Amino acid sequence: MDMIELGRRAKKASFELGHMSTTQKNACLETAARYLVENSEKILKENRLDIEAARKNGTPEPMIDRLSLDEKRIGQMADGLMQVRSLADPIGEIIYSTVRPNGLEICQKRVPFGVIGIIYESRPNVTADSFGLCFKTGNAAILRGGSDAFHSNIVIGEVLRKAAADTGCPEDAIQIVRSTDHESVNQMMKMNRYIDLLIPRGGQGLIRNVVENSTVPVIETGTGNCHVYVDASADIDMAVRIIINAKTQRTGVCNACESLVIHRDIADKALPAIGRALREKNCELRGDERARNIFGDMKEASEDDWGREYLDLIASVRVVDSIDEAIDHINRYHTGHSDTIVTNDYNNARRFLDQIDSAAVYVNASTRFTDGNEFGFGAEIGISTQKLHARGPMGLKELTTTKYVIYGNGQIRE
Repeated sequence: MDMIELGRRAKKASFELGHMSTTQKNACLETAARYLVENSEKILKENRLDIEAARKNGTPEPMIDRLSLDEKRIGQMADGLMQVRSLADPIGEIIYSTVRPNGLEICQKRVPFGVIGIIYESRPNVTADSFGLCFKTGNAAILRGGSDAFHSNIVIGEVLRKAAADTGCPEDAIQIVRSTDHESVNQMMKMNRYIDLLIPRGGQGLIRNVVENSTVPVIETGTGNCHVYVDASADIDMAVRIIINAKTQRTGVCNACESLVIHRDIADKALPAIGRALREKNCELRGDERARNIFGDMKEASEDDWGREYLDLIASVRVVDSIDEAIDHINRYHTGHSDTIVTNDYNNARRFLDQIDSAAVYVNASTRFTDGNEFGFGAEIGISTQKLHARGPMGLKELTTTKYVIYGNGQIRE
């Protein structure tokens, strides 16, 4: 099936889906969650094909982890759909209402976009998450995954389409692009007639390509050069726990910590403890001169290291003289995703929250919490690092737009 035909089918499905009741949508999501679990063996069989191909191609282990499914992760995908099912349906919500002096009643209500195209790499759970969020908000979805997860995405898509068909919903509400060549991406970026919103999820190259070349409106989901700043008053044990979690719990994800910034007044005590803990996890460190003088088991950092998203067991380390220098460094090199301060100083915590220009800013917590599920959204369509319409984890409301509904009784404009 060519891309234009996919677009036609998705647009037609979106008209039907946009008027479905919450009860109908919830029934489909519940069935989809059950079908995922019931088809676990089939899904895992296809996923193994993707993993074998990735290993033959020399794909790094952190990226293979992003690609891999097991029964637990399939269960989590199903749980995500059930959580979305349990959330309030935003469609039809009246956001604003007023009566003008001439008697016109003007209401602003929440409505679906229509058709949402999502271009993503690796993680096959994105297929289920995207379907759930788009479906609950009355949007049809055209999903174009990467070649590395091709078999996984196809079988998950088939399961979700069957759930839609079996519950009387339009199965074309979800469509998986079966082509993995770049031309399919190029076509999606120009399908203004059929696609109302395009969301890229993946590496910096993919995101830049879509942002710079798409004629379809785009929500940018940025890469994650996330920072942990250890302030002068920090609890060192807390800092170690947070950094180990943020850096090593899952290294190949956008909310993993990539860069450490440490105040000079605590560096002599904190950096050896942090460094030893990270090296025990086989994490390579790359630091500035002061960091290397305190903890010698690290390489010299280059200018490129400060702004890099490693997605690997590597972290940059910089020692600073003040919180002002820390804030300047982070705002210069971060990607606007997630940054955290470890501190016992209330004023410094407030300054960090106010002055760090990121989608999610933390005090004394791991950056790994920047996630739709952790925020109570059930799932997420991505982490937006832009500032228009949506910012941070994108849940249900971020996948809606609004329209004005006006009631009159014969008014004309003079």
